[in-house]
Amino acid sequence: MEFFSSPDFLIALSQIILINIVLSGDNAVVIALACRSLPPHQQKKAIIFGSVGAIVLRIVLTFFAVYLLSLPYLKLVGAALLLWIGIGLLKQDDEEENLEGHSNLAAAIKTIVIADLVMSLDNVIGVAAAAKGNVPLLVIGLVISIPLIIFGSALLLKIMGRFPVIITLGAALLGWVAGEMAISDPAISGWTSQLHVLHWIAPAIGAAFVVATGKWLMGRGTVQPAQA
Repeated sequence: MEFFSSPDFLIALSQIILINIVLSGDNAVVIALACRSLPPHQQKKAIIFGSVGAIVLRIVLTFFAVYLLSLPYLKLVGAALLLWIGIGLLKQDDEEENLEGHSNLAAAIKTIVIADLVMSLDNVIGVAAAAKGNVPLLVIGLVISIPLIIFGSALLLKIMGRFPVIITLGAALLGWVAGEMAISDPAISGWTSQLHVLHWIAPAIGAAFVVATGKWLMGRGTVQPAQA
């Protein structure tokens, strides 16, 4: 028990909590966007089941984080998937769909889990670095993510109801994160790290691409909810 009260353990735990607070905001945006069209009682279910499922996958991913992120092209693939999800989530609020409630709920949960898995790469690496291979710290840090993500999602859902422009801003955020993820891929990081301006240009292009493509598809009436 002395280990759990040691300064090193407490400092590392504090670092993990801070990392989760900073980096879980993106995940909360995804959950809120995916759930906003569901009835209120289904929103709560989607948030809970989607968040728990995402955290379980994040725990598994954490133990393989160092190996996974050393593979070239993985982040590039994840960035492309994230762009697709952002475009799919950017849909008209007033479009009417006669889909069965259970299908909507299942689609929202799948979107949450897939998006969180893609977006958690940076979060997982940060937590793993702070934990320094300490398994109890890894588990505790990831468990702390659950209330952070769930609370943030519920809060964003309420705000989106009053300020619909946040939906567009949220989709743009997904594009921004996709751009950041793409330029940090090991396959291209050797030359992108020398061009620091790309760390601003690539995310900006990703955000603009998601919003422009989503709005264009909305205008054509062909945009579809993100499903996987």
